Amino acid sequence: MRPGQEPDRPEKNSQEEQRPEHDPTGLGLARAIAGSVAGSRYRRRKPRPSAPLEPQSTGAHPDDRDPQLLGAALDRLVDSQGWSKEINVRLLLGKWPVLVGPVNAQHSTPIGYQDTVVTVRTDATAWATQLRTMAPQLVAKLNEALGDGTVTRIEILGPEVPSWKKGRRSVRGRGPRDTYG
Repeated sequence: MRPGQEPDRPEKNSQEEQRPEHDPTGLGLARAIAGSVAGSRYRRRKPRPSAPLEPQSTGAHPDDRDPQLLGAALDRLVDSQGWSKEINVRLLLGKWPVLVGPVNAQHSTPIGYQDTVVTVRTDATAWATQLRTMAPQLVAKLNEALGDGTVTRIEILGPEVPSWKKGRRSVRGRGPRDTYG
């Protein structure tokens, strides 16, 4: 210590005297950064004069700018894509027990609709035969509900039997057919 100097006070640097107090909000720092950046890269543009816009307010009646219901939007999509006939057939085939009766529905399932032909798979050949006799009435019911010409034929398939062919080579002949009766 030198004579005449107080021991408790540290010496102040000239930089510390010029430094402002800390701003807890950070606005001063943000302004300083924005000022340095704005001068170098960003320039303020003058607003362009534009044509006056028409008012965008809606009236008391609904129009295209109003929110639309999801169901109405889906209906428009289905109609524009031409899916309405396909969807109606699928919905009606979902009610298969009503069309063929509950007993026949337990043993048969509609598996497809393509090019006006409905394909049905049955549990047994006897049920396939019974549904083949009902096919003209089923076509009439489906066309009555969906419109004429929607269904022209019902193709009824019997049960899928296992294939006895295993591998690349097989032996000619009937194979083990005595298990089916």
